[in-house]
Amino acid sequence: MDLTQIKELLRIVASSDVAELEIEEKGVKIVVRKAAPTVMVQQPYFPMPGYGFGGGYPPPQPMGAFPPPASTTPPEPPAGPVERPPVEKESMAKGVPIKAPIVGTFYRSPGPDTKPFVEVGDRVQVGDVLCIIEAMKLMNEIECETGGVITRILVQNGEPVEFDQPLFMIEPA
Repeated sequence: MDLTQIKELLRIVASSDVAELEIEEKGVKIVVRKAAPTVMVQQPYFPMPGYGFGGGYPPPQPMGAFPPPASTTPPEPPAGPVERPPVEKESMAKGVPIKAPIVGTFYRSPGPDTKPFVEVGDRVQVGDVLCIIEAMKLMNEIECETGGVITRILVQNGEPVEFDQPLFMIEPA
């Protein structure tokens, strides 16, 4: 088999659907294989919360479609007095709030089977641990900044808390 025959075989294999060709002639073996097609794999798109579909923004409208026009008249106020949940002024007025310094999960005790750090009526000193707030897998001990008596615990064990949310009421001593 000479070079022109080999070139002709390569041309035929390239232009055909044949994936592999094997020829053996006079002790010479020639194997021609086509390369497998390259397959590109793309990760699926999952929009982050707040972005894209389902994250607070409306999906894009098809071409030529427009959202309905916004109303130019203000909404009617509700008839009658607006009901608001009752505020427990006397319990909030009894003392100073101890607020969450960070966002996280509130825990009253160091473990599930241990007693809480403080109870209503306990006298605490500056530096005493009042609770734990878990934030990003870190347990942060929250210490008392004002000595006195705990008058109210405002958060349930295991509840998420926000920054500056009142956790305890303490009556300064």
